[in-house]
Amino acid sequence: MKQENLNLAHALAECIHVCNYCFSSCLEEEDVKMMKECIKLDKECAEICAATLATIYPGNHFTNEMLILCKKACLACAEECGKHSYEHCQTCARVCQACAKMCEEFRQA
Repeated sequence: MKQENLNLAHALAECIHVCNYCFSSCLEEEDVKMMKECIKLDKECAEICAATLATIYPGNHFTNEMLILCKKACLACAEECGKHSYEHCQTCARVCQACAKMCEEFRQA
């Protein structure tokens, strides 16, 4: 596997893990209703990253479209998580931003 593929795979796997951790942590916060959008986007982002990870092999006809969708999901999750001061949300925002950047770099390569 090419190094670019490995770098992207690592970024996607890390994003899945961090989004799932944020999702779980948000459910433990005192005001869960306030965290509703964050919880939804954490879950959606993790699922889209997982689906994207499954498409990054040579010859897949839909990799580019998945990378576009993944970037959008990561940016939306990063924006929402960035609104919250919890450490798990701030970490998730940073990781999602990095994953979105990696998706775009992979598309451009």
